[in-house]
Amino acid sequence: MAISTEIPQTVQWQGKKVPVYPMETIDFSRLLSQEPAELERLVRCCQDEGYFYLDLQNIDGRRMLDDQQETLKLMHRFFESPLEAKNEFGLVSPHLGYEPVGSRTGVLANTKDGYEMIKVSRDEIQKSSPHIPAVIKNSPDIKVLENAIAGSNIVTKAILSGLSTGLGLTGASRFENSHRNDRPSTSTLAMMHYIPSDPAKDHNIGHQKHTDISSLTLLFSEQWGLQIRPPGAREFGFVEPRPGTAVVNVGDSLRFASGHTMQSCIHRVVPLDPLEHRYSIAYFLRAENATMFTDSEGRHITAGQWHDEKFFAFTSPPELQALAPSSMILGGMTEEDDEVAPVAAAPAPVTVNGLKETAVGA
Repeated sequence: MAISTEIPQTVQWQGKKVPVYPMETIDFSRLLSQEPAELERLVRCCQDEGYFYLDLQNIDGRRMLDDQQETLKLMHRFFESPLEAKNEFGLVSPHLGYEPVGSRTGVLANTKDGYEMIKVSRDEIQKSSPHIPAVIKNSPDIKVLENAIAGSNIVTKAILSGLSTGLGLTGASRFENSHRNDRPSTSTLAMMHYIPSDPAKDHNIGHQKHTDISSLTLLFSEQWGLQIRPPGAREFGFVEPRPGTAVVNVGDSLRFASGHTMQSCIHRVVPLDPLEHRYSIAYFLRAENATMFTDSEGRHITAGQWHDEKFFAFTSPPELQALAPSSMILGGMTEEDDEVAPVAAAPAPVTVNGLKETAVGA
């Protein structure tokens, strides 16, 4: 499946028209049924582009959409709490705990990130007393988190299984056999709140460009802000939020496990509406910590080691990021020459298909 050259719409951002890139849609119900044509499309999406929409509107996927709405309610309660309540345990480990705004590098030069995040790992939620701030540790909230993590794990495992079958993998070589539920991993549910920010004057802006550490990322967001850079593209473009769907992208671990035949999706998050609070939910399915693969530097490395090294790079200042292997932040993916977007003096109106909108989001 070649990269589409058709750009059906654009969005005005930072004084220029930015493309809204098209995405293939995979039907979750057909994926569960292992329909050959759907599996073929799934494999092509992962090998050619590294991302796709997952349609969850059928009866098999609707529960995940319900879980998303319940998780959003929990997130509003959590992020509206005082900082000391949110930061009760701090960052327990790279895949568990709270990160305040400004913990990482921002999307624009000389900025820090513009989001706060609470992470709950799959391994942790199964413990009798998980390290979760008390403000969301009551019984109803625990059940919301359990449902969201369990449902996301089922969905991403179904995708892995479909990829294994579509590629003709058997036995121990199937991808899901390095993602077993009873083995330690850093699989994590991350809930993110992006604060209102204006690139023309603020110093906490978005989420820097990167590829994910994960094998697969299952992302829910009802609001604009996610940008991707398809293989061979010269610029970032927006992803349209579509009701009833999640965005799925390939991460580094699956790229490595596939012998570097799958594309790890380069993406970032920018503030489209400078007055908007933006919320997103991401489940990162990651390989068992002891899984061995060969990274883009030719090193034989475990999934756990890759996770820790890349997390350190993520949270390091730009001068330390520059000392990391060139393949670390982008997982070995290459880019054409960057086009640096100018910083607009004032927020520009959002335009979709030529129509000005006063607000962008679902």
